[in-house]
Amino acid sequence: MPTITVQELLNERSSQLQLKLLAGEKGLSNKITIPRIQKPALALAGYLAQVHPDRIQILGKSELEYLKTLPSEEVSRRIGALCQLPISCLILTSNLEAPPELITCANNRGLPLLRSSVISSVIISRITSYLEERLAPGTMVHGVLMDLFGVGVLIKGKSGIGKSECALELIVRGHRLVADDVVKLKLRSAEVIIGSSPELSRYLIEIRGIGILNIKELFGVTSVRYRKRVELMVNLEQWQKHSYERLGLEEQTINVLAVDIPLVNIPVGPGRNLAIIIEVAARNQLLKLKGYNSAKILDQKLTHQLTQRAKKIQPAG
Repeated sequence: MPTITVQELLNERSSQLQLKLLAGEKGLSNKITIPRIQKPALALAGYLAQVHPDRIQILGKSELEYLKTLPSEEVSRRIGALCQLPISCLILTSNLEAPPELITCANNRGLPLLRSSVISSVIISRITSYLEERLAPGTMVHGVLMDLFGVGVLIKGKSGIGKSECALELIVRGHRLVADDVVKLKLRSAEVIIGSSPELSRYLIEIRGIGILNIKELFGVTSVRYRKRVELMVNLEQWQKHSYERLGLEEQTINVLAVDIPLVNIPVGPGRNLAIIIEVAARNQLLKLKGYNSAKILDQKLTHQLTQRAKKIQPAG
């Protein structure tokens, strides 16, 4: 199961969380395994049963205002009971001042206490989005991910078969590069896989004989995408003697992160324009998503004609 530490969350800069550590530095190695966030209002009121372990707990204005209504001894007891639970960290929102009892307890228990200037509703949304991205099951594959007519096409094949060269021709034809060579795949929901590039190689492509090219700088920002849903996989393979699909009635899929993705095997041979073939495969996938399957429609027409012909030649009586 993917996890991140509180230290990683604290170090996050791009998500605009604006987090600062107030207390509990010893617990920065605590693991976060669940993207959902919880507000421990009931826990502070004494009902601890519904506090989930490994979740981030958000303390906003309502929770702190409630604590102000309690005697000092009761505040210490309620906060102590909360800090004893196996939670990953506490986050104060809206730059609220932490009660002294909370800082003392967080330091004693080694429970990270963070603060953000962002209001509760906004930071809950931002942290949830961030954690859903970071904690999603994922893998890395060798290939090229392109956006063709809005369809995310993952081009795979053995090294040297021409994936990057094909991708370059597609870029020249107006399509968009997502990742070359190494593609990061993340499962975002039951049937959605999102592909992106590692930060180090983002927008770069390798062409043998030329070297590394920055597609964004060469062709402009419209030639690249940061991420794209994978909706079709195209496997390039050397032309072999075995038979290939001629009609398209047998639809193949490949299982990636428990999701079945449509698969097209394209033989590579002299004189074949792979870029055009992959463009057509993407267009055909768009038609299938709209419910139009050329091969099945042809098969239905042939079956109907054969049935009608068989009825005509049947002997009377």
